[in-house]
Amino acid sequence: MDRTRPTIDEQPVGAATQDRLWSQFGALIYDPFLAGGERLGMRARRADLLGAATGRVLEIGAGTGLNLQHYPLGAEELLLTEPEPAMLRRLHARAAGSHRPTPTVVALAAADALPADDASVDTVVSTLVLCTIPDVDAALAEIVRVLRPGGRLLFVEHVRADDARLARSQDRWAGPWAAFAMGCRCDRDTLAALGRRFDIERVTHGRWRGMPWLVRPLIMGAAVPIPDERFARTKP
Repeated sequence: MDRTRPTIDEQPVGAATQDRLWSQFGALIYDPFLAGGERLGMRARRADLLGAATGRVLEIGAGTGLNLQHYPLGAEELLLTEPEPAMLRRLHARAAGSHRPTPTVVALAAADALPADDASVDTVVSTLVLCTIPDVDAALAEIVRVLRPGGRLLFVEHVRADDARLARSQDRWAGPWAAFAMGCRCDRDTLAALGRRFDIERVTHGRWRGMPWLVRPLIMGAAVPIPDERFARTKP
């Protein structure tokens, strides 16, 4: 196999959560819907974040592949996972057209069932993904499983607002927004979820300019798994 060309594994992992036609529509409008936000800062955030990706890199919920252009050419391997078949087809096409020298694998996989061995990945990347995962704690446990000792999670996520008024609005509109945005939860306290499984090395807060107000609060940073013995002591 030519490992410099992206390969694709289309065996489903996990259950699809959206109607097929709605998922196809979502994949079709995904890039145009995000285009304004990309121009107004998200593209630069991706580049800044992914410059720190090293070794064997696994991205969860890679979508249509907007991160591809920002990965360092020196990465050992890219494993791009995506649970939605319609998104996966666009991801594979973008990966095939990128002509990157880095070996690249594209796989249909949910974040709570990653196609990687224990302790086999140096960097996991999550950009605007943890909001859509039904069981975020299970997904974070799976990320911990695949990371090597010293490995890192790099993340950019929209989150529940610190401002009480905006947080109440997110709560009020969470259901309709999730129905429109393919399961995205605008009211999820992702930083708290990360803190249950990871030591946060750094985090910055920002605004996702050019996007609906419900999803504008952002966090960006890096985290390392809490050691097993310490995590066991903190479990209820």
